[in-house]
Amino acid sequence: MNKEASAHRRKKTIKFLLVHLAIIAFVVICVYPLLRIFSVSIRPGDKLISTDLSLIPVGATFEAYVRLLKETLFLRWLWNSLLITVATSFIGVSLASTAAYAFSRFKFGGKKGGMILLLSTQMIPAGMLILPLFLMIMKLGLMNTYLGMIIAYSVSSLPFSIWILKGYYDTIPRSLEEAALVDGTSQLGAFYRIILPLSTPALSIAFLFNFTTAWNEYLVARVVLFSAKQYTWTLGLFELQGQYITQWGMFAAGSMLVTIPVLMVFLYSSKWLISGLTLGSVKG
Repeated sequence: MNKEASAHRRKKTIKFLLVHLAIIAFVVICVYPLLRIFSVSIRPGDKLISTDLSLIPVGATFEAYVRLLKETLFLRWLWNSLLITVATSFIGVSLASTAAYAFSRFKFGGKKGGMILLLSTQMIPAGMLILPLFLMIMKLGLMNTYLGMIIAYSVSSLPFSIWILKGYYDTIPRSLEEAALVDGTSQLGAFYRIILPLSTPALSIAFLFNFTTAWNEYLVARVVLFSAKQYTWTLGLFELQGQYITQWGMFAAGSMLVTIPVLMVFLYSSKWLISGLTLGSVKG
């Protein structure tokens, strides 16, 4: 009996160590590139490749950060990205939440075909959508504007958000809405007072998806925006890349700074993110 208990404890300890070693290895793999970018950003000059493997190089300086903020339009690019991203996220979640509610609760012709059509749009490569988006924005006269970018991003992110929210709404018992209707509220009131508060995890997932997609997007911005003052940070950083020389220090400094807003959003919404990822996939 003692031998069996001892063998069980040994097996449990080995399993515990292997799991934690694997987790530590994955953490190192994920964090090391970020640390190297930070190392390049504080390296004197614009050296990208160096034989020095230390994370804090000799003569480390924050000169690249200062030059980036003083000599370029980086803060303007960051503001443009933040404005477009936040507007896209709120508009996308607002439209997707109501559309998903219709798909989840009402019966109408073409409901099943509509859901399949929405899903099929996600299988089209992003590059193929550039031409139709460009023609749509040009016809609307919204080239080189914030509104043009917000419309383009909202349209492209809606199908996935509708699928996430529709699946989550299906897991909410209809009896809760029926009880609210018996108490005298309308269908719209039941949606705002019952469904939306209970759907916070799924709404957070949809918001984060829209936020990260719009924040990191490059191809559509490359086509729609052509004025340096209207650039998002993805376009602005490539202004630092010249034909013969690239300012790697400022490039790395900008890469570090643009991670801060996304990191703050993820940390703030992490509690809803975890529950949304687990509950939103129960029923599709």
